[in-house]
Amino acid sequence: MTTVDVLLAMIDEAFDRKSWHGTNLRGSIRGLSAADAAWRPGPGRHSVWEIALHAAYWKYTIRRRLAGEKPGAFPLVGSNWFARPSEGGDPDREWKADVALLVVTHRQLRGQIVKLKPADLKRKIDSGAVTVGQLVRGIAAHDLYHAGQIQILKRLRVGER
Repeated sequence: MTTVDVLLAMIDEAFDRKSWHGTNLRGSIRGLSAADAAWRPGPGRHSVWEIALHAAYWKYTIRRRLAGEKPGAFPLVGSNWFARPSEGGDPDREWKADVALLVVTHRQLRGQIVKLKPADLKRKIDSGAVTVGQLVRGIAAHDLYHAGQIQILKRLRVGER
């Protein structure tokens, strides 16, 4: 296995592949209704839905950075955090579309990582602040952090019922 292969396994296990550590990001949102995904544990707190879109945004951002692309347009208006559900929309349809966006951004990021060579991992990126390897490891950690956060929110939601 090359270092790139190991990194691919890391992001896959953090997102949607079986792993020893428990629920990954995709698994943490599987089967959630739009109502449960939109629930907030308190005023000013993020919902599962917002966390899922936040993860999609950062997958998009990291893919763009790895590809050396200039800032582009994420499919949703805004950046980082996105209020959901939208006013007057169909929450069930929007939730399904936003989950699909998360899956697509993961696949696109994975496609960019597959192109990397082991030597690329030491290359500085973002004005020399971090390396390519750090970005890839970081996005795997980001997914797992938010998967755990979502698992806690789901338990809190059950207590609210």
